[in-house]
Amino acid sequence: MSVRRLLAACALLALLALAAAVVLQHALDMQPCAWCVLQRLLVLLLLLVTASGALTGGRAGALAWSAGGFVLAVAGLWAALYQHLVAARTDACGLSLAERIIMAGRLHEFAPWMFMPTARCDEANAPLLGVPFALWSATLFAASALMCAVAAAVLLRARRGTRP
Repeated sequence: MSVRRLLAACALLALLALAAAVVLQHALDMQPCAWCVLQRLLVLLLLLVTASGALTGGRAGALAWSAGGFVLAVAGLWAALYQHLVAARTDACGLSLAERIIMAGRLHEFAPWMFMPTARCDEANAPLLGVPFALWSATLFAASALMCAVAAAVLLRARRGTRP
């Protein structure tokens, strides 16, 4: 698979995840906590970075987009696992790192329909098809990190192959 296709697949996965999160929130009343909202932000950034990498040419640029996508995916994986293992075990997550990032970025004012935390952390990790929501998110981020890492590896391998 080409690097552009890997990055496009990652962008499509991120777009579908964002759409699913918004639909689940507004149609099935699965309200997000601050950690959920932070993960939405990371998915949005991942979407923008990987889509940019898929649409732009050049190996150096594609390597930078792949690396950026990998970093965002790892950050998202950390946030999802933190939500599942720590934040979901308490009924208060206000003024957490996630809450401070959301407030500093004023995301809840810009697009409250997507970035307004409306649930406590222990409520937001509800199961979907028997799996806690944060673990679905962790799986998305792990798959995205893998796709970005493979894209970067392909680019680095191609770079080595062109050297004398």
